[in-house]
Amino acid sequence: MPSDPVQALADEPVDHRFKGLPPDAGERGLTVGQLAAERRDLFDGGFTTPVLTLDADALEHNLTALGAYASRHGLAFAPHGKTCMAPQLFRRQLDHGAWGITVAVPHQVRVCRAFGVPRVFLANQLVDPAALRWIAAELAADPGFRFVCYVDSVRGVRLMDRALRGAPAAVDVVVELGAGEGARTGARTEEECRAVAEAVAATTTLRLAGVAGYEAEVPDASPATVQAYLRRLTALAAGLDAAGLFSPGLTEIVVSAGGSAWFDTVAEVFAELPPLSRPTLRLLRSGAYVSHDHGWYTRLTPFNRRPEEGALRPAFRLWTQVVSRPSPTQAFVNAGKRDIAYDLGLPGAELIRDPLDGAERPATGVRVVKLSDQHAWLETGPDTGLQVGDWVALSMSHPCTIFEKWPLIPLVEADGTVTDYVRTFF
Repeated sequence: MPSDPVQALADEPVDHRFKGLPPDAGERGLTVGQLAAERRDLFDGGFTTPVLTLDADALEHNLTALGAYASRHGLAFAPHGKTCMAPQLFRRQLDHGAWGITVAVPHQVRVCRAFGVPRVFLANQLVDPAALRWIAAELAADPGFRFVCYVDSVRGVRLMDRALRGAPAAVDVVVELGAGEGARTGARTEEECRAVAEAVAATTTLRLAGVAGYEAEVPDASPATVQAYLRRLTALAAGLDAAGLFSPGLTEIVVSAGGSAWFDTVAEVFAELPPLSRPTLRLLRSGAYVSHDHGWYTRLTPFNRRPEEGALRPAFRLWTQVVSRPSPTQAFVNAGKRDIAYDLGLPGAELIRDPLDGAERPATGVRVVKLSDQHAWLETGPDTGLQVGDWVALSMSHPCTIFEKWPLIPLVEADGTVTDYVRTFF
């Protein structure tokens, strides 16, 4: 393994695997680092459409905003890495004070470990024997590695215990309290959580490290219902602690929640947590903040409720090109379902750029109405001036499904200079 696997990403060759990058870079045998060093202009540096970009200023702003927010509220921060699956961004999140990285499945743990992430929180019950044994081996081989995952059933505990018998290290777990009927995972009642905790305590392969949950799945979520759920979570932590069920070898008790929609309420309720028998790691797990978006999270971010606490900026822009203008009211650009996130709504048309003179204007009167595999259907007004060859910037919702479609993403300065490339691993 290279001494710094994140820096080693710059040694990867630029080739046909990466959409939108200049063809001549591959023909010349350039690496990602060499292409970045050329500081090409996005619009006249040989990039092909469609091409997804990240705004360098917005990205740094968002990293700073959530890092500062967590610090200000006494929260440890483990942003959800499944959002971007980008080790370069993991590194920057850690540099901005993150405790570790949250993931959802074993493959994502392996990516984190391959790129040196020291602490990983798996927000799922892990019952895969091969994955559990691999994680135990990682823990035994690296005393500095910390791993925590959910448990939410007695059967899950039994399966984990069976898989880990004879393994070289015990695995830390947190009991997941579900947000109620109709929610996603998690034990539905405190009584079930207590039974899970007792099952963990009866093993030697698992250590009960705390409690966790996901407040965005509260049915009919509102400030009141989310507060009520989170107070159940903190009360569960206090109850399990009073019962002596947290493993004696641990130096802290983990209490974790926090997606990207209610982190203000998490901060508020976690601040109320009474002292426990050991120090408490109040762990926030928001992930979408890193790039934010132009729709779903723009509407949901807690900074809308608390603007005095900060703000996030959309960092994504998908540049496409008009390849057909068959009528005054219709146009087609060369990006579709293979390139665009659409699970939380169709993209919006943001800007139009004339390739002849570089002039940009708002895409007023242009609307995306449908997606095919490789085309977005645009409905246009009679006075938009849209022509074949024009570049059209699209805005999108849901960072998780934007990142996953692009294995190498140009990082662009305000003047259009591409200074780096972000590699993803989905």
